Amino acid sequence: MNARARLYWELARPFTLIAPALGMFTGSIIALGAPPAVPLTPWVAIKIVLGTLMAAVLNAASNALNQVTDLEADRINKPDRPIPSGRIDPRGATRFAGALYLAAFLLAAPVGPQCVWLAGIAAVMTVLYSAPPFRLKGVPYLANVVIAIPRGVLLKVAGWSCVRDFGRTEPWYIGLIFGLFLLGATTTKDFADAKGDAAAGYRTLPVVLGAKRAAWLVAPFLVLPFLLIPYGMHLGLLTGAGPLLGALTAVLCIWGAYVAYLMVRRPDDLSRSENHPSWTHMYVMMFVAQIGFALAYVGQATR
Repeated sequence: MNARARLYWELARPFTLIAPALGMFTGSIIALGAPPAVPLTPWVAIKIVLGTLMAAVLNAASNALNQVTDLEADRINKPDRPIPSGRIDPRGATRFAGALYLAAFLLAAPVGPQCVWLAGIAAVMTVLYSAPPFRLKGVPYLANVVIAIPRGVLLKVAGWSCVRDFGRTEPWYIGLIFGLFLLGATTTKDFADAKGDAAAGYRTLPVVLGAKRAAWLVAPFLVLPFLLIPYGMHLGLLTGAGPLLGALTAVLCIWGAYVAYLMVRRPDDLSRSENHPSWTHMYVMMFVAQIGFALAYVGQATR
């Protein structure tokens, strides 16, 4: 990889691409195992691979666009990033983002029209979040919704659409659980950026409410969404293996309560470090939740 390619790879923020790719892939695994189970044919496998790549590429496009529009804030918060450090021109980064959005749609097209529609809605929401004149990142509360819908709700449904029609409640219910988690958890990344966001006019929750009030507002979203798992099992909306889903609920609720404790115990610490432990915990919790759901369903397909 030459030096210029490495710069654009850095701009894409590769570590952050793991979560959407995993979310898309596990959404497909869930769809395979949900009754009646769908056989894993070569064509289904190809669609899963294409969908997983699409989710990663779409997120990379969003990352690149967000760094272009966040230039003023990043000069304070993250001056070493490719654009504020002067290593990549904003116009070149914008073209790169556009090429990635196009590539995402090209990857979604063979998967099917449902995946294309969901990718389109997600792409529009990422543009509304970052780009002027909308810049919904600067609108308190609404910014969290605009992140939670594509990266939580729609991601799971899009993964499901790689395998089967999304016209049943189950994928949307699972997506709702992840969306509600992200509705609060996404704020964990905003605490450390409060100074730059305030200077750039972004009214994120830590900027508007302060660290203490924002931490208390976010805390319930780290626990309560996972209580929807046993409720969904009770209603018959979730068809995965009951013992595994029950164990997943316990792990995530206890873990989420611990993260909430870390946040509200000393909320001012949230804005004093670039990556507070709560952000790391949130990210790993997301991985565990994705994998846990997939494991609860993958056994169904082998019966």
